Amino acid sequence: MASGGVKLNSASITILCWITILGFAQCQKIPSLQIMPAASVQRKPVGNSLLLTCRPDVPDSTLISDLRWSDSRNMTIPPKATKYYYPQFDSKGRKLPAKAGQSSPPIYTESIAGGQALALLFNSLQESMAGVYYCAASYSVTEQLAASVLVETYVAITWKDAPEDQRPILGEDYIVRCEVYANPPATVDWLRDGDPIKSSGRYVIENRGLLIRNVSESDDGLYTCRAAVISTGELAKRVIRVEVQIKPEVQQLPTVLNAVEGQSFSYLCNATGKPVPEFQWIKKSTQQNVADIDRFSVNALTGQLDISRVEQDDHDTYTCVAKNAAGISESTTKLNVLIRPKIIEFMNITVPEGQEAVLACRAFGRPPPEITFRRYGTTEEYRVGLQVSDDRIVLDMQENAERSETIGNLRISQLDKTDDGLYDCIARNPGDVAYKVGHITVEYKPNFDHLKALPPVYTWEQRPANLSCFAQAIPNATIEWRWNDRRVADLYDINMKIEEQGFRSDLIITPREHRYYTSYKCVATNRLGRDEHVMELREARIPEAVAQAKPRSVSATSMTFDIIPPAFEKGLPITAMSVQYKEEFNPDWNTAMNRTWSPDSPYIVEGLRPQTSYSFRFAARNVVGLGPWSAYVVHSTPKRSEPETPKTLHTPIQEEDEEDDAIVASPYADHFELRWNVPVDNGEPINFYRVKFCPGSKVNGVWTELEGACLEEDITTTTHYEMRDLQADTYYRIELLAHNAIGFSRPAHLLLKTARGIDVVLRVDDRALSSAAVIGIVVGCVLLLLLVIDILCCLIGNLGLLAMMCRRTKRSPSDLGDEEKLGSLYGWRFPLPYCSGSLIKERPPSPSPLPPPIVKLGATTPIDDEKQPLNTLPDVGGKMNSSVEFDGRGVQIRSGEIIGKNSAV
Repeated sequence: MASGGVKLNSASITILCWITILGFAQCQKIPSLQIMPAASVQRKPVGNSLLLTCRPDVPDSTLISDLRWSDSRNMTIPPKATKYYYPQFDSKGRKLPAKAGQSSPPIYTESIAGGQALALLFNSLQESMAGVYYCAASYSVTEQLAASVLVETYVAITWKDAPEDQRPILGEDYIVRCEVYANPPATVDWLRDGDPIKSSGRYVIENRGLLIRNVSESDDGLYTCRAAVISTGELAKRVIRVEVQIKPEVQQLPTVLNAVEGQSFSYLCNATGKPVPEFQWIKKSTQQNVADIDRFSVNALTGQLDISRVEQDDHDTYTCVAKNAAGISESTTKLNVLIRPKIIEFMNITVPEGQEAVLACRAFGRPPPEITFRRYGTTEEYRVGLQVSDDRIVLDMQENAERSETIGNLRISQLDKTDDGLYDCIARNPGDVAYKVGHITVEYKPNFDHLKALPPVYTWEQRPANLSCFAQAIPNATIEWRWNDRRVADLYDINMKIEEQGFRSDLIITPREHRYYTSYKCVATNRLGRDEHVMELREARIPEAVAQAKPRSVSATSMTFDIIPPAFEKGLPITAMSVQYKEEFNPDWNTAMNRTWSPDSPYIVEGLRPQTSYSFRFAARNVVGLGPWSAYVVHSTPKRSEPETPKTLHTPIQEEDEEDDAIVASPYADHFELRWNVPVDNGEPINFYRVKFCPGSKVNGVWTELEGACLEEDITTTTHYEMRDLQADTYYRIELLAHNAIGFSRPAHLLLKTARGIDVVLRVDDRALSSAAVIGIVVGCVLLLLLVIDILCCLIGNLGLLAMMCRRTKRSPSDLGDEEKLGSLYGWRFPLPYCSGSLIKERPPSPSPLPPPIVKLGATTPIDDEKQPLNTLPDVGGKMNSSVEFDGRGVQIRSGEIIGKNSAV
């Protein structure tokens, strides 16, 4: 080469030549077919889809023709639009069954990339589709191109029989199912709570699953079935919940259940099991589920059988069936329908006295009822056989099981009148009790036992008398009256009249002559016999003279008498006692005072004058009239003095060694209400009472008081006093005195013992206002309000009471009556300053002296000097009559005429 250029030696030229040759060779590409994916073996699980693409790799793709896919049998696989292709042989050369009814071909080809490639599509790989698949084509007409790929399939882990919830039965062997299918085959192991289970003892791993021997409740839980294919590396788990079930077991039913006809019936069938069993009741005779029968209902969850109304046809055998997924259990019982007893015959009987009475009672029921009897209104029943309390009475009973009837006979021999009356027949069986009332009527001859104790009949002054006669008899008796052994009805005497009043007969006698005061005979007759009763009519007279009367206690203003009344005849009692009394030196009994007492009241004369001598005379009264005055007594009243000793109204308790003072017990520990009677005031009214009480003790008969602990209080308006703030379980000595203008009475003493204080009622220290005080305050407020309103009306409109009183004061003196004139004398004491609208500044002159006050007898004003004469009553010009009656609680005094109690005069 020229100088300045590059010189190449032979070696370099050689290398350049080779490079040029190699590049040219590469530019000359060899035609071929490529299958994508590029791996020569395609391993896929059964059921998956697969796409294989065959693409020519040639210099000129337009020279490719007849591009196709074929299987290992050189069967061309058509495209989708043509007839479907189905493999006829599996990978091992075994002929496959024909496929029909496919909606889409399992294997087909499809041109893609604008015709430059051909795809082979497997919709769902099956084991039979495994094998070699070929892709072939012609290039430039003369050159044949080919490529192949091996398709291998395997079966993924499939849970063939492995339910997620399985329920073994208690006490049985059970296989927890877990069957796995895989190709290549999978290995299976078991876990519980994360821990592996090994085949040993109660657990055995089998191909079908895990065998558990003799299942117990502890086998409940979650089990894991784990499958693995080592060659593919596939691992799958199935969690299985195992819940042990228990077969139901029905609690044994009673052999017989009793139900009462016409009533409702319920019975609970109990059973155990897991899950909770459902119940049915089956009627044996018809094999019906009783839930489908009218009147029956069954609670399938609790097993309760209900019959709304039991009928005779329900008498049958019934089976209680309990069923759950683990099994079935049943128990049988007989329903015995009881028929409530019914008394179908119980007749009243009538039997003469002295004979035998048979009271028969017939009753029906299932089972046949037992029959007893009893007297109506009593609880004691007669028992079968001879009665211990009365050997005349025998009860026998005959039972007829076929007819379900029982007949009971109550036999009473030697029947007596006392056996007459109502009797209960009682029929009872397990279903119920029935009652029915029957009557035994005892017939007997007439008798007058009820009239024998009656007194004679009295009358006087020709007043009509009524002799009533009625006999006790069954049947009723006829009555006949006889006088001197002659029938009154045959005498036709106008002074005798017979009136019939049913079973009673009245003989009305008007005794116009003395001969009618005699005996009369009443004769009663019935078919069993007769009886007679003598009744006497007597003439009544006034009482005899009072035998004796003498003063028992005397005070300045009263006297109490002991009176011995005269003897009286039976049927003509004393109805009242009367007294007349006057001052001794008054000779006229016509001016005497009168007082009448009932016979059972205290004979007390009150309202007497102190230091006065009185004459008394007494008489007895009956229905005829007042007897003669007799039993004259002269006695003087003492001078006025202090009151008598008051008497406490408490019942003492009995204790030993207490001779002086009575002891009373308080039911309370902290208070006690002392009550007493008003004593005689002895001429001067009592103005207050003094109560003194001291705590202390009595030792060896000597009372010792606690110093400084005594309380004393005066009571002016009542005869009771409440002692407060007492100590529990303590003795108190109470002293009670009455006071008048003369002085204090002798004290009444009482020992009080308070309660122990276990149930002490706490009391408020401050005394609350009583209800009377509250009412008084309210009334005062109302009156004050009315007064204010009246004053305002007077000032504003000249209205109201004050205005009216002002107008009346302006009338002339001649218009005033005597009462108003007398009232005006007091006007200065109660000035009315608001009537004229201004206050009265000067007091009016004093009026004339006031008249002396009227003083009631026995209630005079206290006088310091005993010698001062008593104020007397104004002379009313006549005598005052009064009567005194004692009602058991107090003496009642009435003024007026002296009329005997219940007097007919």
